[in-house]
Amino acid sequence: MPRRKSVGARESVSPTSKDVAKRAGVSVATVSRVLNDSSNVSPDSRRKVLQAIKALDYQPSRAAQLLRARRGRVLGLIISDIQNPFFTSVVRGIEDVAYEHGYSLVLCNTDENPEKEQLYINVMRAEAAAGVILAAVSEDSPRVRGLLDHHIPVVAIDRQLKDEMVDSVCVDNVEAAREAVSTLLDLGHRRIGLIGVPRTITTGRDRYAGYLRAFHERQLRVSRDWICFGDTRETGGYLCAGHLLQLKPPVTALFATNSLMTLGALRRIHEMKLRIPEDISIIGFDDMPWAELLRPALSNVAQPTYELGRTAAQLLLKRLEHPQEPPQHVVLKTRLIMRDSVAPLEESGRAFVEHAPNGRVSRTMRESRNG
Repeated sequence: MPRRKSVGARESVSPTSKDVAKRAGVSVATVSRVLNDSSNVSPDSRRKVLQAIKALDYQPSRAAQLLRARRGRVLGLIISDIQNPFFTSVVRGIEDVAYEHGYSLVLCNTDENPEKEQLYINVMRAEAAAGVILAAVSEDSPRVRGLLDHHIPVVAIDRQLKDEMVDSVCVDNVEAAREAVSTLLDLGHRRIGLIGVPRTITTGRDRYAGYLRAFHERQLRVSRDWICFGDTRETGGYLCAGHLLQLKPPVTALFATNSLMTLGALRRIHEMKLRIPEDISIIGFDDMPWAELLRPALSNVAQPTYELGRTAAQLLLKRLEHPQEPPQHVVLKTRLIMRDSVAPLEESGRAFVEHAPNGRVSRTMRESRNG
């Protein structure tokens, strides 16, 4: 409702921005730009608006001013799976930078669903977010153009996008996977199972490439049977581990390429009553706080998750200040942390396990150390 003020014994309606615009002979949008101290107003129009404001004793709504001030101070963060522990520290890094610079953060979760991703991109556009940090469902996302065409900059995090005008920050996934698999090969393992995320995602494709590179550097054969791609979640890791461990002969080591799939693989190993690392060695991806509390403690590729988040937010703020600069692509290094879940093949005895149809272990044979 319009505000009222007392004039003697009478009440009169306070002037509005429309009244100011009418008196100054300009549009309401021009009045708004003057009130927001925009530079996109001619000196003559600014003078007329200020004179009209003074003549009418116009008092802008403080609530409306605050709302306008906050608009454009919001950053959007669209991630692919809020249940993935990887994103916990990433989000914290982004939020810390946003808060330090006076921005609020709106978090959206797509569940790897392109339709949900489109929905949240539309929300960011409608709310005029200052910028968006995106872990995209796929690298071929035409949905991103809807933001860029509305001058909302985008930073890709963890997963890359094909759009050349988008800044990005990720880790060297090829090298991270190569180092992990090379370590297993150096310990004598040759039948190494890959539990991979889909290759439609750049992280999945790059970690798969690193797995292959480790074998190719040693001129060693890779069997397609040792490679299983899941759905990025615990169920995917569980199913892939079950498949790989029931091969005849089974793999002697597993490399799981994200934290949730690692959990699924560990659950399947436990159900099959296999011992780590005596029967199966395993290296996971993403060093979660619980990894070193397991018995045996879990070997992992550790990503600098907090730094990933901070770097993405800093890239976005820099893009807001310098929209015409060429895009930046930052690649951070990972760290392989070896714990007790991996043993040399000679020590593990190279366990070959046969399984009954119900999935239970029916018999275990061990090759000799010279086998």
